[in-house]
Amino acid sequence: MTNVLSLEKIVKTFPHHKRVFTAVDDVSLRIKEGTVYGLVGESGSGKSTLARCAMQLMRPTSGRTIFEGDDLGKLTPRALRNVRSRMGMVLQNPVASLNPRMTIGASVAEPLRAHTTLKGQALQSKIEDLLDEVGLGAGHAHRLPHQLSGGQCQRVGIARALATSPRLLILDEPTSALDVSVQAQILNLLQDLQQQKGLTYLLISHDLDVVRYLSDEVAVMKSGKIVESGAAERIFTDPQHDYTRTLLEAAPGHKASPAVGSHTLSAPNTQGSN
Repeated sequence: MTNVLSLEKIVKTFPHHKRVFTAVDDVSLRIKEGTVYGLVGESGSGKSTLARCAMQLMRPTSGRTIFEGDDLGKLTPRALRNVRSRMGMVLQNPVASLNPRMTIGASVAEPLRAHTTLKGQALQSKIEDLLDEVGLGAGHAHRLPHQLSGGQCQRVGIARALATSPRLLILDEPTSALDVSVQAQILNLLQDLQQQKGLTYLLISHDLDVVRYLSDEVAVMKSGKIVESGAAERIFTDPQHDYTRTLLEAAPGHKASPAVGSHTLSAPNTQGSN
């Protein structure tokens, strides 16, 4: 199984009150094709900064990002733009991620206009197909974001991320802004899409139930460093690092059965209702 994404000794620093703050500190990881790699840790641990470095939305201070064999730090802006068409990102706040003045159809069309030659009816058909894939009807294309629920807006965000048929999706806290019942629907949708399309996910979350439900492998971040990584089931049943154990002990219901939160996360997938 080949690596879709490899991060090699990534460091990201920021100036802070005449000093240097290290947000990501010598992080390396490899994500295999067709798998879900969960990155878990408290707020401020460096997870989202690492994700932005992975997509080169933020240049790392040092280290290398290798995506499907390409060293992204060495690419020209044009070549990097082409590579990004094979990557997608789903953000934490589904409503804020959409332009309030653009219709849903126009928002989904943006990556298609940027990275494909689709026009006219072919473009419209693709937009409708994408909305259908995420459980929204073609009629949603003419609505504005304020006319949709949070869960529906997140479905639109997923449709946008899928528009260019990416190999990798980076999911940055994709359910944290949603009600629990809607979280289950979005997680089931993401799982179905991953299995149907053979997608690779980098899943970032502070929610241990979410990470365990979707992930094949897990890394635990603390203060910019990965303190433990390995197969998801091993991390959750036999954690080796004190910080990992502390996270698990602090999670609601951590003494429940091994299928943590499974009664919630396996809720029926009533797509399009939220």
